[in-house]
Parts: sequence; structure tokens; C-alpha cells
Amino acid sequence: MSLAQKLADERRARLAAERLLELKQAELFSANRKLGKHAAELSNEIVETRAGLANVISENQKVKSDLQVANQKIEIAERRLWLSIASIRDGFAFFDVEGRMIAANPSYLAVFDGLEDLKPGITYAEILQIITEEGIFNIGDTPAADWRQRMLTRWQQPTPEPVVLRLWNGEYIKMIDQRGHGGDIVSLALNITDTVRYEAQLKSEQQKAEAASRSKSAFLANMSHEIRTPMNGVVGMADLLMDTTLSEEQRLFVSTIKNSGEALLVIINDVLDYSKIEADKLELRPEPFDLERCIHEVMTLLQLSARQKGVEMIVDYDLFLPTLFVGDPGRMRQVLTNLVGNAVKFTSQGHVLVRVVGVVRKGGAEAELHVTVQDTGIGIPADKVDHIFGEFNQVDEARNRQFEGTGLGLAITRRLIDLMSGEIWVDSTEGEGSSFGFRLTLPIDENCDSLPTPLPPGVRHVLIADEVEINGQLLRRQLEQMGARVTLSSDAERVAAQAASVDLVLLDRNLSDGGALELVDTLRTRAIDVPVIVLGADIADISADPRSKLTQGILAKPISRGDLFARIAQSVEDGPQTGDTAPPPPSGVPSRAMRLLAAEDNKTNRLVLGKLLKSLDIEIEFATNGLEAVDLFQSFRPDMIFMDISMPRMDGKEATARIREIESSGQGHTPIVALTAHAVEGDKEGILASGLDHYLTKPLRKPAIFDMIAQHRPPEARDPFPREAQMPDQASG
Repeated sequence: MSLAQKLADERRARLAAERLLELKQAELFSANRKLGKHAAELSNEIVETRAGLANVISENQKVKSDLQVANQKIEIAERRLWLSIASIRDGFAFFDVEGRMIAANPSYLAVFDGLEDLKPGITYAEILQIITEEGIFNIGDTPAADWRQRMLTRWQQPTPEPVVLRLWNGEYIKMIDQRGHGGDIVSLALNITDTVRYEAQLKSEQQKAEAASRSKSAFLANMSHEIRTPMNGVVGMADLLMDTTLSEEQRLFVSTIKNSGEALLVIINDVLDYSKIEADKLELRPEPFDLERCIHEVMTLLQLSARQKGVEMIVDYDLFLPTLFVGDPGRMRQVLTNLVGNAVKFTSQGHVLVRVVGVVRKGGAEAELHVTVQDTGIGIPADKVDHIFGEFNQVDEARNRQFEGTGLGLAITRRLIDLMSGEIWVDSTEGEGSSFGFRLTLPIDENCDSLPTPLPPGVRHVLIADEVEINGQLLRRQLEQMGARVTLSSDAERVAAQAASVDLVLLDRNLSDGGALELVDTLRTRAIDVPVIVLGADIADISADPRSKLTQGILAKPISRGDLFARIAQSVEDGPQTGDTAPPPPSGVPSRAMRLLAAEDNKTNRLVLGKLLKSLDIEIEFATNGLEAVDLFQSFRPDMIFMDISMPRMDGKEATARIREIESSGQGHTPIVALTAHAVEGDKEGILASGLDHYLTKPLRKPAIFDMIAQHRPPEARDPFPREAQMPDQASG
């Protein structure tokens, strides 16, 4: 190979080496650049890591600081909690799910008197064992094993019931255990010794109070009996004395005695009722009763006082309302007596009106009633309206001297209405009159579908003759609601002229120009045979007049709608009487008199009852004690017995029981009516439960006595009421 060739090869090799070197240098530069970049990245990571590490170290230090503060607070709270738990008087302990004690305060451990075994870790069962062995709790006669088992069974329940245990020293501990969600139990041991002793003291005081209340009730009952017994003689004999021939001055004296006795009786009743209200002993005794009849009974009772002052007594009972309800008739009568009695007392002229309206609800099951008592009396000043319902309150002292009373009537009435879940109110204008009203909701005891009672088909036009406009307007509205056409008149001549063109005449007895019976006589003389019904407040003398036979009926005011419609129907059916001859006596007239037995130990009461019954066609025998009453019952065979309750040797209840035993052998039932001075709450129920049929309180009242005789007269006995001794309730409707 030539030199040139060799030089060329070397140059090519050198160039190739230089190119390779350049390539390697480029790769090395690239690698160095990557290495420098990576180094930079590593440096940044190191910086960031150092910064994060510093932050972590700072946070760790902060957490350690916060944890230290929290631990300090927990230690303080725990120390304070246990200090509080340790300082309380009641026991406090924790138990785990297995029933081992975790901790307990000194009060819990104190009852164990420092026993070393009572410490954390002891089980509840072991505690029960120690209790029975050491006699810490008084378990009585219960075997220790049974007591421990009962307590352990209670402990294992999800919600253990609290239990009261008695310590050996007489103190009482109430154990309250509550299980948590994890099964741990918190146990509280409350010392209730003071509470138990206080309750025992309260029970003792309650027993003393009840004994005092019983003594008070017995005192009131005895006082009621002792006062009513002589009051029966005072009022009864005064009533009998007024029926004798007296001078005007003597009649005034006797009337004063009777009225004073009646006023004293009202005061006694008010005081007794108020004492029962104050002691929360007043109870309602619901039973079916006739509200309309109840109102008329009250109006009849007060009719005499109203008639003496010339005050009209009016009842406006909604024709579309039922009359039979379920309630306490005695208390309802008491409310009405208080309200109507006040109206009569404070009214010297005009009228007293009792209006009953209402709404039937729940398909005829009950009715909301509004009862209003209106009068045209002295009224009440506006600043005294709210005052009158207070205890012992009256309008003012000046009127108190004119109108006597205890001031309890309206207070008792309000309490009774509240007890019936009702509401009472009053509207009044001084000098014009007052209107007392109350609202009650009572269950209905009859079918309302047939109300009101229809008039007979022949009664289409009715003539009402009454000088008192409100009476005529009231009757007119009632009859028009039943479809009749009504004409009002207050003149006798106009009545005589119009009577032939009507179907019925309702005639007030006090119509001017001669009165009702003279007008009826005139109509019959003119051959006017229209049915006539006479209405009046006092109709005893009308019934005794022979001309009363020319009428088709005599009804007392205020008029019961049932009595009125029944009399209208009967008058249309019977037709008029045109002569004065009496109807022929019926065949089979009873030949014997009714036999009455009266058992009464008080001589004055026997005298009063004998005088009350003197005018009747009866046979009467008196017994002075229960033994005599039983003997006379067997020998005299009475149709009815009036039985006093408090009698020597044998009281009325025991005598009645003996009579009922005798009757059980096959003899018929004899009505026995209690005549008693016992009028305190509960007396009536106790008396009737002894076998008596009825209950009347003293002082004896002639209408009530006569009503009982009329109710129980047997068919084979003569009518005991001759015309000259008309029953008071018949004479007043």
C-alpha cells in the first residue's frame, strides 16, 4: 500500500474518530444536562421535604401542646366531677357490663361501714352477699337467698325498676339503676328518709283532717236534725193555725211566724250546702228527670208569694224541645229555686218569666239548653253585677235591710252550674228588672221525633182571653206553632160575642166584668157549647164552685204544655156540660177508707201530722217507736207508712227492714215514706237503701204529704180528698 493510500486511510480514521468523539461529547452533554436538571429537581424536592418536615414538626409540637392542655383540662374536670360526686349526700357508683364496680363515691360506700371488700372490682352479686351477711338492709322475714335472687333478677333487666330499701338504722334508700348502651350501669342510692317521714306526717295530718271533716259532717247532720225537728212544729203548727178562724192581727202574727220559720229553713239549707261545697263534698247524682215538670214544681212552690204581690208567674218552654233529660233533678231544682225565688223576692209588680230554649244535637242524643229567668223587679246596678255571685254578697246594705237573705244563694247556684259543666250569666238594668240565664248540655231521655204534640183535628181556631198581655202572647205563639189560628181578647163581652165562631176558648179566671165562671155561665145560657178551659193561679175556689162543671177543665198557672194539650184533647173529646147535675156515680165504689200508719217519737210532730191529715177521709194509727210500728203493721195492715228515722228502741231503718222481712213471706209491698230531719248529703241514699220507697225532709209540707197519699192510694180504698180538702197540688195544677 502506497504512502498516500496510508495517509488517506489514517485521515479517514481520524475523521471517523473525531465524529465519534463529537457524538460522544454530544451524548455526554445531553447526559450532563439531564443530570443537572435531575439534580435541580432533587434539590427542589429536598427543599420542599425539609419545609414539610419543619411544618410536621411544628404541627406535632402544637398537637403535643394541645394534648397536654386537654389532658390537664380532663384531669381538672375529672377531679371536679369526682369531688362533686364525693360531696353529694346520695350514693353514686359505676359498674361495667359484667357487673363489676368501676368506682363509687364515699356516700355509696358509707353504708358498708368501711368494709375492705367494698372496692372497685367487686361484683354486684358479691355486694348483695355482703348486705345479707352483715345485715345492712332490713329484709324482714324474706330468706336471704330469695332476697338476693330477686335483687339480682331486677339488676339484670334492661331497665331495672327503682326499689326502696330500708337500712338497719331505719333510714330509707331508693335505688335507681340505669343501663347504658354498652351495658355499663350507673347506680344511684338516694336517701329519701326525710321524704318518707314527711309523707307519713302528711298521711297522719290527712287522717286527722278527715276525722275533723267527719266530725264536722256529723255535727252538721246533728244540727240539721236538731233544728229541723222543732222547725217542723213551728212551721207545721203555724200553717195549721192559719187555716183556723183568726182576726187580721192574729193572721199577721201567725203569717210572720210561718214566714220566719221558712226563712230560717232556707238559711239552714244554704249553710249546709255551702259547707259541702267548701269541703268539695258536693256530688251530682244523674238520673232521668222531667225538666218542664221540675220548673213547674218550683213555680208552684213560689206561687203563693208571687200571688200575694200580684206578680204573674209564666213558663215559656220551647215546643220543639224534649222535656226528659238525664241529670241531677235535686240540684236542678235547687238552681231554679234560687233564681226564681230571687226574682219573686225582688219583684213587686209585673211578672217572673222562665224561658227554656235550646238545640238538639248528635242525632237527638243530647241538647244544649238555655234557661233564662226574667223579672220586672228592682234590677241591679251595673257596678254590682259581678259582685252578686260572691259568697255572702248582696247588692247593698240598704236593700239588705229590706230584702233578707244569707247572700249564699247565687254563690251556690254558680258552683252548681260549674259542677254541671255549664255557664251562668246575668243582664240587668237598675229599676227595670234582671235576667239570669244559664247554659247546660244534658243527655236526652226520650224520642224527639214526635215533638211537638199535635192539636186535635177539630181545634183550628182558638180564642184566648187574658188581661195580662204576656200570658196571651205566649199561649198564642205556642198554639200558632202547632197550626192553630189564635184570637186574643181581654174583654168579657167581646169573648161572649166571638165564642160561637171558635173551636176552643182559653179563659183567664180573673177576666174583668165578673170573672171566668160567670162568663162561662153566660155562654151556656146562650146555648154556646164551645169547649172552655179556665186558667188561673189559685183555682181551689173555682173547683168548689158548681159552675166549674160547665167548663171542660181548670188548669193552674203557670201552665204545663203537656197538661194543656192533654186537657185540650180531652175537652174536644168530652164536649161541653150544659147542666149542673152531677154525673152518676160509677159502679163498684170503694167502701173502705185508706189506712195510714205514722211512726213518730216526737209528740209535736205527731200533733202536726195528725192535724195536717185531719180533713182527709182516712184511718190513721200512730206509733212512737220502731217496735210499735212493726207490731201495728201486722195488726193494722196499713196501705202506706210514714216512717220517722230517728226513734228510740228501734229506728226507722231497722223497723223498715223488719217489715220487709215480714212481707217476704208473701204479703204485698207496702209503700214506706221517710219523714226525717236528716237532710245532709248522703242521708237520702242511705235511707232509701234501707228499703224505704220515698224520702221527705222536715218541716213537713202539706202538698208533699198529700201527693204521697194520692200516689199510693190502693184501688179498693175511697178517695181520701173530699172537695173541701182539695190536694194542694191539684189546687195549683
